[in-house]
Amino acid sequence: MIKHALSITREADFAAWYQAAIAEADMAEESGVRGCMVMRPWGYGIWERMQRLLDDRIKALGYDNCYFPLFIPLSYFEKEAEHVEGFAKEMAVVTHHRLVANGKGGLVPDPEAKLEEPLVVRPTSETVIGTAFARWVQSWRDLPVQINQWANIVRWEMRTRMFLRTTEFLWQEGHAAYATADQARAEAMKALELYRAFAEDCVGLPVVVGEKPEHERFPGADSTFSIEAMMQDGKALQAGTSHYLGTSFAEAQNIRFQNQAGELDHAHTISWGMTTRMIGAMIMVHGDDDGVRVPPRVAPWQVVIVPMLRDTPEDGTIVDYCRALQDDLARQTAMGEAVRVLLDVKPVRAATKRWGWVKKGAPVIVEVGGRDMAGGNVSVLRRDGLYRDDGKLDTSVQPRDEFIGSVAALLESVQQSLYVEARRRLEANINRDVADFAALEAHFTNSGKYPGWVEVQWSKPTGDALKQVEERLKALKLTVRNAPLDAAAADGTCVFTGAPAVERILIGRAY
Repeated sequence: MIKHALSITREADFAAWYQAAIAEADMAEESGVRGCMVMRPWGYGIWERMQRLLDDRIKALGYDNCYFPLFIPLSYFEKEAEHVEGFAKEMAVVTHHRLVANGKGGLVPDPEAKLEEPLVVRPTSETVIGTAFARWVQSWRDLPVQINQWANIVRWEMRTRMFLRTTEFLWQEGHAAYATADQARAEAMKALELYRAFAEDCVGLPVVVGEKPEHERFPGADSTFSIEAMMQDGKALQAGTSHYLGTSFAEAQNIRFQNQAGELDHAHTISWGMTTRMIGAMIMVHGDDDGVRVPPRVAPWQVVIVPMLRDTPEDGTIVDYCRALQDDLARQTAMGEAVRVLLDVKPVRAATKRWGWVKKGAPVIVEVGGRDMAGGNVSVLRRDGLYRDDGKLDTSVQPRDEFIGSVAALLESVQQSLYVEARRRLEANINRDVADFAALEAHFTNSGKYPGWVEVQWSKPTGDALKQVEERLKALKLTVRNAPLDAAAADGTCVFTGAPAVERILIGRAY
């Protein structure tokens, strides 16, 4: 029987396993403020890798990075009624600019320092960026405007979970304005495809790309599109969104331009964002009972070398052997970049260091002892497959130079194996045989602890009919995830209304 590195398994308690995996990997910890976390170097290093890879793709779409203030005047939100209503319950608001002593050893807001207008701590930036667009855009020659911002966001969450749903989180938000609806919609879809490719190619995260139903749209948007990922417990996680905002924000913020005919038109705007939630998705999709597994493309260190030191005169020679190995590995190229390799010489037992890197999820762990050095070898452990069939660690002893020459292929293999494993799990846990609401209810009632998702036919109900659908889903703790863009054509009736279906949708429980 295998004794795993974590004290709790995914099967026993998935939520507790997730928290344990983060803690044991030294990725993040509580900050003292509810819903806010300290991202430790390994966790932030993964975000830095994601940020770099995503930023390159964003710039390739023609976007420029910029920065807007953290504080947004409340009046900016009030111009777009649906938008402010959608975020009103999550807004943190600054009302005073100074504190004074209360005479009891504490501090209170100074009544004389009340702001003339409250400031909202940025929950998203459509309003403040739209106000800037109104200044920047006067003529059709000024379009398109395409900018991206890397920033922190504050949304006052009631139920928080590290990386997945926090009061403060990090993200990028793309914003753009175009002359026509067709161009804006096309660019929104380019952003969506950027997210799909990034999630699958870099994070090894298989996703379903689709459009959100009316009641799940971003507040104020005409259309919202998402990539949805399935966690190992069968729950859905919205991993990225792209919104076509129509002209509603342009009308509210007066983003107008003189077209080529000399007439005034409102611009068509889009916005799209991806957050540190992607790290949570990576943990929940790839992690195992020994901790986190990080795909090589987003791993801060792809190869970690652990010298097996025993406090003998030989130790110095082993470290020199490992340093030369590190230098040679760093000269190799994998996935278009130099291999990122760390030599761990901390004064800690080798076995403790090995299991520390196992829990962190370093893609490849290389151990070097006196016997390895004498034979010109290295002992290699792949994080995607730790154990042999007999339950022992699957350590492969390889000639040093052979390992160096094959490290690029090895990292590609780890990256691909994590994706393939997750893709198979996703496809195996979508039920497409549900034809009516009774069968839908039975599936989520009787399919055990992890029921996965169902794909059903949908008539796009609106008004009271849609409200009834929402109530029935809420009673089962279900949500509509999206209408997959690659789903088969509708050919039956809606499981909720009995009306002719126009598309297929995914339904599941979600984070």
